[in-house]
Amino acid sequence: MSSSYFKIIGKNPLHGTIVPQGNKNEALPLLGALLLWEGDVILENLPEIADVQKLMDVLRHIGVEITSLDTKGSYLFQKKNPVKSDLPYELCSQLRGAVTLAGPILARTGRVFLPKPGGDKIGRRRMDTHLLALEALGAKIEVFPDGYMITADRLFGKDILLDEASVTATENAVMAAVFAEGTTIIRNAASEPHVQGLCRFLQAAGAKIEGIGTNHLTITGVTSLTSPNGVLKHRIGSDYLEVGSFISLAAVTGGEIHITDVNLEDIRMIRMVYSRLGIEVRPTETGILVPSDQKMEIIPDYHGATPKIDDAPWPGFPADMTSVALVTATQCKGTVLIHEKLFESRLFFVDNIIAMGAQIILCDPHRAIVIGANRLYGQRVASPDIRAGMAMIIAALCAEGQSEIHNIVQIDRGFESIDTRLRSLGAQIERIPS
Repeated sequence: MSSSYFKIIGKNPLHGTIVPQGNKNEALPLLGALLLWEGDVILENLPEIADVQKLMDVLRHIGVEITSLDTKGSYLFQKKNPVKSDLPYELCSQLRGAVTLAGPILARTGRVFLPKPGGDKIGRRRMDTHLLALEALGAKIEVFPDGYMITADRLFGKDILLDEASVTATENAVMAAVFAEGTTIIRNAASEPHVQGLCRFLQAAGAKIEGIGTNHLTITGVTSLTSPNGVLKHRIGSDYLEVGSFISLAAVTGGEIHITDVNLEDIRMIRMVYSRLGIEVRPTETGILVPSDQKMEIIPDYHGATPKIDDAPWPGFPADMTSVALVTATQCKGTVLIHEKLFESRLFFVDNIIAMGAQIILCDPHRAIVIGANRLYGQRVASPDIRAGMAMIIAALCAEGQSEIHNIVQIDRGFESIDTRLRSLGAQIERIPS
């Protein structure tokens, strides 16, 4: 699978209806959170992607039995044996999402060795915020070349100010605080939809969490999580980042796509940013429609100033959408500045898009000026990370001629059967074994 590549022939408008997958960024912390619950857990709408499958392999290694249910994306999780504290290095070193196991395993067992996590190659991804939050709750941290030993005989509630609004650090702190003695306050907390989904899951299991959806969370510790039904069931929300990618695919190919099962609140900022690129999205009874008659013209700021698309913590524009927004802007008439503030290597993929014919000036690792609209031509490129991989698919599908996208193992980590699903919309995309 890892040596396969996508062969794509562009300039075909995409048409039809598509359902977004479950939110990857909600699924991964939920797989950690279920360790806090003694009973059985059923998770529905789990995306069938490599990162989720790898994290489920980690859970099996530490003692969780997992059964696939009849409904696609539904699994039963049972903890018939004590949860192990040692995480498998080989699996965790490939997977950034494994970091969200630290909080729940520490809370359950008082000890966890967390291997240095892997994941996308988009720049340094700090562990400091996670470790400082757990340390504030009473954990002792020992740093080793290959990971971190985290121990705590007891956890105590604390007023914590996160040094950055990190999503996964917020999730780790919340999960550890559920069993901490007393009250924990997390300030500067992340509040993305997937953080809210995790908190609601824990609430349903008996956790006491206030302030969901804000950057100020209050967790009152409990001694155990209980549910009157014995089995805790949770449905993962739709992946709003994938929704944003499908909007772009419809717009740049000149097609018309109906996207169902969409939470409009989750995509408010995405819609606002796309409207500045001349892309309209219409709500429907079952989701949204991206019509074919798009203006595709960048709206300047007042006095004709060059507009800017920059990422920010929720409810700002998602950092994971900047790669897609950049490629989308190449097909829009006008000039826009893309400012990716979070990761210093995320924009380095633009060399591939420039090679396809885009007019992009990479100002520095965080900023790029896009001058559109550009005619793109098929090229042979390689994906450095999940989001750049989707951006390259978008570029290839609106380019003239044939493209090859290599290193698609990165795309498979985050997007479920993306080639099959895009073919259902009329895309000429083929997975070629290498």
